[in-house]
Amino acid sequence: MSRSKLGLALVLAASNAIAAVPPAWVARSDAYTQPVLKDTGKYHPEESTQLGDESFDTMVADFKPRDYERELADTEKRLLELRRQRAAEKDPKVGQDLDILIDSREKQVTSMKLERQYLLDYTNVGELVFGGLRALLDPRNKPERQKLALVRLKRYAGTEPGSTPIATLVRARTEERLANKALIGPYVGEVEEGLNNNATYLDGIEDLFKKAKLSGWEADLASLRQQVRDYDAFVKGRILPRARKDVRLPEAIYVNRLRNVGVDIAPEQMIERASFDFQEVRDQMQVVANTVAAQRGFKSSDYRDVMRELKKTAIPPEQLLPYYRERLKDIEAIIRQHDLVTLPTREANIRTATPAEAARSPAPFMNPPRMIGNTGEYGEFVIPLANPNAKSKEKMNDFDFAAMSWTLAAHEARPGHELQFASMVEQGMSVARARFAFNSTNVEGWGLYSEALVLPYMPPEGQLVSLHARLLRMARAMLDPQINLGRMTPEQAKAFLMKEVVLSEPFAQSEVDRYSYRNPGQATAYYYGYVKLRALKTLAEIELGERFKLKAFNDFVIAQGILPPQLMREAVLRDFIPSQKK
Repeated sequence: MSRSKLGLALVLAASNAIAAVPPAWVARSDAYTQPVLKDTGKYHPEESTQLGDESFDTMVADFKPRDYERELADTEKRLLELRRQRAAEKDPKVGQDLDILIDSREKQVTSMKLERQYLLDYTNVGELVFGGLRALLDPRNKPERQKLALVRLKRYAGTEPGSTPIATLVRARTEERLANKALIGPYVGEVEEGLNNNATYLDGIEDLFKKAKLSGWEADLASLRQQVRDYDAFVKGRILPRARKDVRLPEAIYVNRLRNVGVDIAPEQMIERASFDFQEVRDQMQVVANTVAAQRGFKSSDYRDVMRELKKTAIPPEQLLPYYRERLKDIEAIIRQHDLVTLPTREANIRTATPAEAARSPAPFMNPPRMIGNTGEYGEFVIPLANPNAKSKEKMNDFDFAAMSWTLAAHEARPGHELQFASMVEQGMSVARARFAFNSTNVEGWGLYSEALVLPYMPPEGQLVSLHARLLRMARAMLDPQINLGRMTPEQAKAFLMKEVVLSEPFAQSEVDRYSYRNPGQATAYYYGYVKLRALKTLAEIELGERFKLKAFNDFVIAQGILPPQLMREAVLRDFIPSQKK
């Protein structure tokens, strides 16, 4: 994964905050975690900034000579130390966190070695610098922290004495690897997209500085713009000719990426399971579509036609945020009425995406609060209004119609990610659980599970669209591995999504881009995490019988932080079920 993509992955990451009086075990765990945080910040300081670790706010990604060898050596050394500490640790919760840290370092070593063996290095400098400066210029940061972006900008541009332009260093590291003809180049679509988006990223940086009301950045940004243009010329001349036209990664790389997002079954098993569930959910959609068509007098009751009709009820852009805020109030009333989960008293944050954010992530997302040193910052539910990477001028009508507001608000806001992250802000969580236990399976599994919690109480059109969103997750789990195993082309997957899942062309394009090169394997995690969490709920219901309380179960799951499925299962068996039997 390129360093800019690592930054993108953090868009989906969880958060943590200080508790008023953290339990003793949290303090012990965090002491073990601090050296790991320092190791990662040394090489990827932009990620540390996003996490809230201010000690790295003025640093930039390390592309100096022998960066791979130095990072690998540090990671392997830390892994040995963590294993020694784990052998001596007696506290079960601290031990669990040490297991999380060990697993994260083992995966890091494996990923580094595999990608070094197979892949030609490729970093989109424009996206990298946008992510690093956006993390500092985030409006949720205090002005004194935003001002540090001026220092990071100088270091990116090489205008600070003793610094070298980041584009120069990235190019040098790439040129070292170009001579190895056995290495596989990046996918051509990824390279072309980066080249097309870099002007938008640089414009986005300018807008961020202006909104922060800072001065003194203009000359440095002008230098950086020219450096990015020069680097892009290098990419066109040297990287693009090496870019692969076959989207497939080596199978070892793809399987490793599945493991990194929390999927521990083979791609073939994923395809088989998801294909069955796709058919089941599609049948459920048809049942609900019959009701919606009858109620609204639609000519056709085919679920595809009903979805197309519902999409015609577009919410005007200027009304989108007020509409979603009102819908969220409806959902919160349902949650309270049916005792689904404990809600905070404050309102959730919802906003639309900037053009640069939409270029980087064309689908709705949760922009998390800082994990470290949180002083009351919360996550943001962000809605893009367009996909700048679309291949046609067709409108992206997948998120701005009335019926979609039910499931999207449930997934991204409450009881989904916003509540998931806010719980950690408000009650405190060990950094190991909030940062290094993170993977898409445990995060997105909760998001899809949240949709299912609210679905029985939605109106029929909301139920249909919620099932439609679930159908998309089953389609992802089928199509992503089929593309990456060479059984289907991105074009075929896009056609399937537009026909059977009724996606617009821009959204279908963003989906296949995601499976192909943005983050291969990650999209399967929604379905897999949902299956694991629903199965765990069933296990608890069987064990507890009449003593099972849904609200207590959901509160317990959220209170654990972002644990991988196996560790969550252990916590439910060890702590939740016995506590409910008393």
